[in-house]
Amino acid sequence: MKINTALILCAGYGKRLNPITLDTPKPLLELNNVTMLEKCIQLIKSLGIKKILINSFYLKDHFPKFFKDNNFDIDIEIIEDGNEILDTGGGILNLIKHSNEDDFIVFNPDTVWTKEYFDEINKMEEFYFSEKLKNILLLVNKNLSFDKNLKGDFNLENNIITKELDKNYIYIGCQILSKKLFKNETNEKFSISKIWNKLIDTKDLNGYESKQNFYHLTNLEIFKKLKDL
Repeated sequence: MKINTALILCAGYGKRLNPITLDTPKPLLELNNVTMLEKCIQLIKSLGIKKILINSFYLKDHFPKFFKDNNFDIDIEIIEDGNEILDTGGGILNLIKHSNEDDFIVFNPDTVWTKEYFDEINKMEEFYFSEKLKNILLLVNKNLSFDKNLKGDFNLENNIITKELDKNYIYIGCQILSKKLFKNETNEKFSISKIWNKLIDTKDLNGYESKQNFYHLTNLEIFKKLKDL
């Protein structure tokens, strides 16, 4: 089994990076003259994925121009959220309705994606299919986060995600999920946490631990520090 379609979530306002995101959507901000979105796309291509669906809302007109000016040699389709921003869950639901695939890999371009993630994501995908999972998240111990102010989201033990105790693990913006998770959801605004919390309750939310140093565009201060690296 193999993932054929990736989703990249690009609809957000990026308010924590104002004022630079007043004119430029966060995925199109550059580190070392390469946009965050391009870093994500290049990793997706290396994984052998055939198609990318991207959602947009805030400053949406920037994305068609970006792809017109850049040829990534992969099938990319932009799908707008619509009249209102749909949040992470609603955005994913709106994207998967435009695909006949059953399983998807989802990326948040806030993370600085590099080739170092290649092996971990491949192994996460193998685990997802071999264990017949519904959802698996790529997590990192918060000690590996460049931004030391980031708090943990979850606990992880034997690949099972919980929320009790210390929450030492951060979700780093890559997950694999099944379309079946959304069968009872309507196309409206909701957070992907709604899906995750249901899975946590039944011990069905899985995690895969990354050992990479985690770089994330949290806010303007962190962005400036990353530009100096």
